[in-house]
Amino acid sequence: MQEEEPPYPKRAGSDNPKPKPSRLSEIVKSIDTSEDVTIGALVDSLGERAFGALMFIFAVPNIIPTPPGTSAILGLPLIILTWQLMIGRQSLWLPEAIRKRRISREVLGSFVSKMTPIMSKIERVLKPRFGLVVSSDLAERMIGLVTFALSLVLFLPIPLNNMLPAAAISCIALGLAERDGVAVVVGYLLGAASVAVLALISSALYIGVMAFFRALFGM
Repeated sequence: MQEEEPPYPKRAGSDNPKPKPSRLSEIVKSIDTSEDVTIGALVDSLGERAFGALMFIFAVPNIIPTPPGTSAILGLPLIILTWQLMIGRQSLWLPEAIRKRRISREVLGSFVSKMTPIMSKIERVLKPRFGLVVSSDLAERMIGLVTFALSLVLFLPIPLNNMLPAAAISCIALGLAERDGVAVVVGYLLGAASVAVLALISSALYIGVMAFFRALFGM
């Protein structure tokens, strides 16, 4: 007989217990991919089903091959979302200009078809544990701080630099949604790796630009 799932811990600072949302794979699978959708409509359809679900949906398309400009479309709402998590907001707010941005059905369809089988497999190993890393108000604010910084890195127009921070945010989002501290810690490690890669790329670009000007002007 299948074991009963443990109740979803209430969000820090909330007076009423917060019911455990559907698994992320179920939430993603329920997205309507038959037509283009606005970011506002997507957020409204998710309702109160956790910041983690929204973070995952905005971040993970940057890991898989998608049409150019996807990170620009999804990056800004991700920055706003993680900022609100960092300051301790309990509900998500987006400016109307961002809510009206449209995500094509091709992007949605590619995302849903490619990610739901992978997510279903990942969710088999996710479970509430190491609550100190994920369940307290301080822990959630730390998650918001780290993912906000990674969202800024993701938004930078540096070729091939979006996959690692997107993977880190996605991993942290899974941990937040499922209250799995191990997944959050893995996301932190991926985030540190993405910052290190960015530092190396920035250093190489600086050295290259300086070498170009030295050669150009005979310095």
